[in-house]
Amino acid sequence: MTLAAQRILIIGGGFSGMSAAIDLRRRGAQVDLVELDAQWRNYGAGISLGPATLRALKQLGVLEAFLREGAAGDGVRLCLPHGPQVAELPTPRLASPDVPGGGAILRPVLARILADATRAAGADVRLGCTFSAVREVGHKVEVDFTDGQTRRYDLVIGADGLYSKLRMHLFPHAPKPRYSGQAVWRAVLPRPQEIVTCTMWMGPRIKPGVNPVSKDEMYLFVTEPRPVNEHVDPTTFVSHLRGLLEEFSAPVLKTIREQLDDNARIIFRPLEGLLLPRPWYQGRVVLIGDAVHATTPHLASGACIGIEDALVLADELERHGTVPQALAAFEERRWERCRMVVENSARLGEIEVEGGDKDEHSRIMRASHAALVQPI
Repeated sequence: MTLAAQRILIIGGGFSGMSAAIDLRRRGAQVDLVELDAQWRNYGAGISLGPATLRALKQLGVLEAFLREGAAGDGVRLCLPHGPQVAELPTPRLASPDVPGGGAILRPVLARILADATRAAGADVRLGCTFSAVREVGHKVEVDFTDGQTRRYDLVIGADGLYSKLRMHLFPHAPKPRYSGQAVWRAVLPRPQEIVTCTMWMGPRIKPGVNPVSKDEMYLFVTEPRPVNEHVDPTTFVSHLRGLLEEFSAPVLKTIREQLDDNARIIFRPLEGLLLPRPWYQGRVVLIGDAVHATTPHLASGACIGIEDALVLADELERHGTVPQALAAFEERRWERCRMVVENSARLGEIEVEGGDKDEHSRIMRASHAALVQPI
């Protein structure tokens, strides 16, 4: 089938933008991708991936690379602060019967895998460049770039993240990212043999977890209630993170606490969210990923729904004869799933901050995981 748009620009080289470039090139589109960061860097420690994310990586053709460089495991183990496991969330094997249902990988490693696949697919990648103006001219979108060039496209895809410049251009009155009252700490540490899949300890308000990211390493993640989004001095990272783990007597967490030092690659990030009301497009310009639905990490699905956006958009461009039809179908297909992830993740964070109903927390987790394994 012929795509409704043959010449496509993607603004932003994160997970969503790269995924769109890979899938659209595979379907025959001519794709330009511009990324403002001249080094095409991706910051962060580990990133947890659920069954739906592994299914999406398989569709992109990068699952084998993930399995080679990351780590995969079945189930999410839930434990008491002093150690005993009390429950396990299932992770169905969606990608393949012989591939575990979940996993994790260092975020920069996943970014490199997708960047290599983007270039191999034949996308024209221009780094250190973004748009300076976007305007519709007939059935085309004319784009001025910061490197002085001007080009025309059938479709422009904005994948420029939580603080999207393109979103501000299209929808100047759109809501701004909202601080959740929680922050997350992450660190990379040696992996003990007993940690084979994602494991979490359910404290009253602090919920640490670990997930293998390779054969030898795991990453630690700890959510912390912080009423005010304020700067934290990096020289205090080690002592503060150790302090958050003091109330946990689980042997693994005690060992982790002792291992935390300046070599642990500790990262602190305030948690923000955003759900852009419909529409997500204007004319022949559409937004995907964090530009329209940035979520807190409570369902480990932020990257997932952004990558899925790319796959669904490419699919609808192949299904429909015109760009307006394809964009309307894309938005209709994505809205409810993305809304669910953003709003349910936010509610999980609220319950944790308030020390609220653990049964509600469990119900939301299970219902959300069940919804995420459904076809996209």
